[in-house]
Amino acid sequence: MNKPVIGFIGVGLMGAGMAKNIVTKGYSLVILGHKNREPVERLKGLGASEAHSARELASQCDIVHLCVTGSPQVESLMNGPEGLLASAKKGLIIIDCSTSNPVSTKQMAVLAESHGMHFIDAPLSRTPVEAEAGTLDAMVGAPDAIFAKVKPVIECWAGNIVHLGPVGLGHTMKLINNFIAMGYAALFSEALSIARKAGLSQDQFHAVIGSGRMRSPFYDTFMKWTMNGDENAHKFTISNAHKDMRYLSSLANDIGALHPIQSMVKNSFAGMEAQGFAQKYVPMLADFVATQNGLPPSHKF
Repeated sequence: MNKPVIGFIGVGLMGAGMAKNIVTKGYSLVILGHKNREPVERLKGLGASEAHSARELASQCDIVHLCVTGSPQVESLMNGPEGLLASAKKGLIIIDCSTSNPVSTKQMAVLAESHGMHFIDAPLSRTPVEAEAGTLDAMVGAPDAIFAKVKPVIECWAGNIVHLGPVGLGHTMKLINNFIAMGYAALFSEALSIARKAGLSQDQFHAVIGSGRMRSPFYDTFMKWTMNGDENAHKFTISNAHKDMRYLSSLANDIGALHPIQSMVKNSFAGMEAQGFAQKYVPMLADFVATQNGLPPSHKF
């Protein structure tokens, strides 16, 4: 039985490593041109071919991955004269690996079904290091029969795959995961500022928290900025954090869920983005909160 042809749109920070693992593990791969040509040319050197529109890519593929910023970008790729739907490729399976709004995800699934296609969600967890190694976590929302078809492909780039149930539950779980992570970021940032304002140093803070029960892998990468000025240890932007928290607020509103803590976490990132720091990384929130408290930042951000 011939392997399906795989398409990949979004060969950026995460997508380039994922796509590399697909093509090097025996699948024919078609990628969409990207503003950063380096990963495109590198993947072409490994055997991938390049399409120049989503429609052209879909016409050549059986399964297409989307790994873009969020729902507006996904919706744009789906619709329009050069979109995926315009390919009229019956049976095409579209896997949204972006961190998207589950409300939009469900709408896209209905739209795809009306065109004889399937739209499922498989957002990611972990970092570009694991993307390159093929050991990401994947949270999948898909009907059982479709999940069975895509699982061998997802196994190319994921080491831990959890099938959560129907479409939309993957993105829901990803937003909840990110809420917990961004909640820790907001909590650590505020706690650091209170500690410093009360006369404790960041070294003293780290000596206690970094060796106690509150230590975690997230804490370790988050604190590398404060302690060492390592801006690349935790490469997740304030803009993306704020976007994810807006999506979760939208979901909570849609289902009528009480979410007072989540609203406060969202506003932590909204404030920093409003001050012009959208492209800074999440650990730098600690210094932003410090400056709001009249304290000098640990490092220039």
